[in-house]
Amino acid sequence: MKRVLVTGGSGFLGSFLCEKLLEQGNEVICVDNFYTGAKRNIYHLLDDSRFEMIRHDVTFPLYVECDEIYNLACPASPIHYQRDPVQTVKTCVHGAINMLGLAKRLNAGILQASTSEVYGDPAVHPQEESYWGNVNPIGIRSCYDEGKRCAETLFNCYRMQCGLRTKLIRIFNTYGPRMHPNDGRVVSNFILQALQGKDITIYGDGSQTRSFCYRDDLIDGMMRMMATPDEVAGPINIGNPEEFTILQLAETIIELTDSKSEIVRRPLPADDPRQRRPDIARARELLRWQPSTPLREGLSRTIAYFDELLRSDRAFCMGQ
Repeated sequence: MKRVLVTGGSGFLGSFLCEKLLEQGNEVICVDNFYTGAKRNIYHLLDDSRFEMIRHDVTFPLYVECDEIYNLACPASPIHYQRDPVQTVKTCVHGAINMLGLAKRLNAGILQASTSEVYGDPAVHPQEESYWGNVNPIGIRSCYDEGKRCAETLFNCYRMQCGLRTKLIRIFNTYGPRMHPNDGRVVSNFILQALQGKDITIYGDGSQTRSFCYRDDLIDGMMRMMATPDEVAGPINIGNPEEFTILQLAETIIELTDSKSEIVRRPLPADDPRQRRPDIARARELLRWQPSTPLREGLSRTIAYFDELLRSDRAFCMGQ
């Protein structure tokens, strides 16, 4: 049994990670300031004596005892991270510094949940970990993109200088139950619009592509990365290499929801990547990992979650 700290532990991915760690017999410390996380995601864990919840902002130091740290704390959708770009940078950078400092004091292993956004609007396709990226450092998305890139630098520096056991993964588009209904991401947007019979909004002509990884597969890859030998530091891409256009996604969701929604088009936002697809050769080789959930199956589970959420808490889904 280990004592594991999960920052951002009440979020979409963090809450499911906490569940899986508890299932393995670990003690779990969930840390979150609830900026984008939701208490509803962890209610069912509160009665477990091995689960502890701490309300805390990672931009401030944290003093706890643990064996491993998963650093997931940071708003991950453009709507949320652009709302307060200064705080987003602080969460990425100061949060990484504080968690790395804690890991150094405890000699604990630490994993950074980085992002495919470090590749920016990629000039190579698919994206492999050796690609340095094409990022606008002063663009509307730069608070997140460059914040995560700086966090990667910090993790590498602590590894080289202090001998810390660090792990880096780069997460590509992930979806599934417990996504925040108002995160502005394409999967949650399309599902909610379809379930309510509203127009489905596509930005641009819908030919831009994304690769969608189901939540369960992503968390499995993350935990496999933490369990690797010390010399496996990453970065390693974790995502689904199957590529779909945004238009294909919209049409699939309309079909699965049996919706009467119409597709409408809006101008493409600034710095929105045209293509996004991971090369997961390293994950296959070093983690023995690859996603196993087909898109239609994962979407069906996610649609069922949002349908139930709409019935139980329409105000939350509508951002009221």
